[in-house]
Amino acid sequence: MKNKQRMTKVILSSLTLAVVLAFSFPFIWMLLASFKTQSQIMSTDQFFVFKPTGKNYESVFQQYDFLKYIVNSFIVALGSTLGSLLLGLPAAYAIARYRLQGLGLIILVARIIPGITFLIPWFIIFSKLGLVDSFTSLILSHMLVGLPFIIWIMISFFEGLPQEIEEAGLIDGCTHSQVFLRIVLPISGPGIITSSLLSFIFSWNNFMFSIILAGDKTKTLPVAVFNFMSYSEINWGALMAAACIITLPVLVIALLAQRYIVSGLAAGAVKG
Repeated sequence: MKNKQRMTKVILSSLTLAVVLAFSFPFIWMLLASFKTQSQIMSTDQFFVFKPTGKNYESVFQQYDFLKYIVNSFIVALGSTLGSLLLGLPAAYAIARYRLQGLGLIILVARIIPGITFLIPWFIIFSKLGLVDSFTSLILSHMLVGLPFIIWIMISFFEGLPQEIEEAGLIDGCTHSQVFLRIVLPISGPGIITSSLLSFIFSWNNFMFSIILAGDKTKTLPVAVFNFMSYSEINWGALMAAACIITLPVLVIALLAQRYIVSGLAAGAVKG
């Protein structure tokens, strides 16, 4: 029996390791390539053994002014996330407490519809308003997906909270708005962190809206990375360095908030 259990553990560990390596390989290749020259990247003999160089990162920040694009992406991602939370949390709470399933279904449909469907109308509207190449247009366009996403996650989370806590607050003299602000939101921290982090990551990585609505002043990181690819060649070293720069902030945030993400998703998946 013990031999079978050991064999099962070995097999499961081996399968887990194989899956981790398969999913990690693109990131490992990206990280190694960011410290290689163009010729080293193309050489199969220098995959692990090579002379590292930091010129790719130097060119990213000096030649391409990447710091500006990082600031732009941060402004858009933070603005769209905060705007989605400001509107999404009260909406999700109202839908959960007043059983507005029809409205929840509409929000789900808005979440399912591909964002590219809204791209042309969005561009026409912002062109008429003179808001193309502005942070306002990018933040609003990113909220088009981030807002329904936050609402849909928080509906399940609010439905899982015991109503007795809110009733106790009402008995103690709180209004409904005070119950929401002082009782519901503080105990909904894991769900709020989870939904806001996922919304932030979506906005940080979004390419479609930015390539159409952003200009020289508001160009974001995904669009800047796209500029490394030209008709004649691809600057793989600088491209991989830029990709590492894009990935690092999101990776750090995800690692720091990992326990909140797990508990938030678990709480939002269980009702009652």
